[in-house]
Amino acid sequence: MGYTKDQLLARLQELKIDFTCYDHPVVLTVEEQAKHVGDLGGALSKNLLLKDKKHRLYVISALAGTKVDMKILSQRLGLGKGGLRMAPEENLLEVLQVPLGCVTPFALINESASAVSLLLDQGFKSKQICYFHPLTNDVTIALSSSNLDKFLISIGKQPAYVDLEAAPAVGKDNPPDLAHLVPSGVPNSSEQPVENTALTIVPHHQNNVPKETEVKAKPKVQSKGAETSSKADKPTTNTSVDKFVNDVFDIISPLFLSETLKKLDIKKEELSSILDDVRGRADPDLKSIAMTLKNASYTNGFHAGFKTMLHRGLDG
Repeated sequence: MGYTKDQLLARLQELKIDFTCYDHPVVLTVEEQAKHVGDLGGALSKNLLLKDKKHRLYVISALAGTKVDMKILSQRLGLGKGGLRMAPEENLLEVLQVPLGCVTPFALINESASAVSLLLDQGFKSKQICYFHPLTNDVTIALSSSNLDKFLISIGKQPAYVDLEAAPAVGKDNPPDLAHLVPSGVPNSSEQPVENTALTIVPHHQNNVPKETEVKAKPKVQSKGAETSSKADKPTTNTSVDKFVNDVFDIISPLFLSETLKKLDIKKEELSSILDDVRGRADPDLKSIAMTLKNASYTNGFHAGFKTMLHRGLDG
């Protein structure tokens, strides 16, 4: 169960943070919110929950008038042009623990959101008062950016203010300027990739399933040294996902080192460190892909065997 609005406000009071609350009807957009608090002189905010291809989450908190280009932001984070998309509602409920229309920096108080990265519009720094929702969209809270910083630091988040409209060149000579803001972990959510656990497949008995069908049920990708049995009554164990991924890296790493050392003026020790970093970042994706292929192989084999059994039964 996540924090409630009242618990959050009590926490702000404990921190001796000055704030003002304005009650109003439920609002789902900045435009609707502006009808109720837009004439009070503060800076309205728009807040987005984004997700990258590795299921990492980002809260982007910007001034209402700031134009956020997701393709440019994705490149600046080192995720490529299409590396970011809007997170599904499930992530709001399970990670931020707020309903639709309530995305806010204050949601990071929840333990489930500890791995979420927060990018704040640098424009907030020049505003005397900023408006956010306190975990519910029938209230607007007004406070200064320095008091927001005080709250974030209290929950272990170092405030990161960036120019969200900037479009710096990103390339070989210009590394992504926001790459350091990419979170290292993935929040707990039902949308996470399947865990990398080994699957053991026990084939159907020879009397029920023909030998031809059993071969289809075996994994198509096998690691070096893995043995394949042609006997129908001998259990077949899928190759380890971890070993498969390690074998891939063992093959690619020497080739990468060799070719890079030829073309770049860089020490081997430095390149090895870069390669270790790349390996660490690519490892979860490769394991997820390998696990998906393994599960697909098992599922296809199962359905093939089931259909064969069904046809044999119908044929008498």
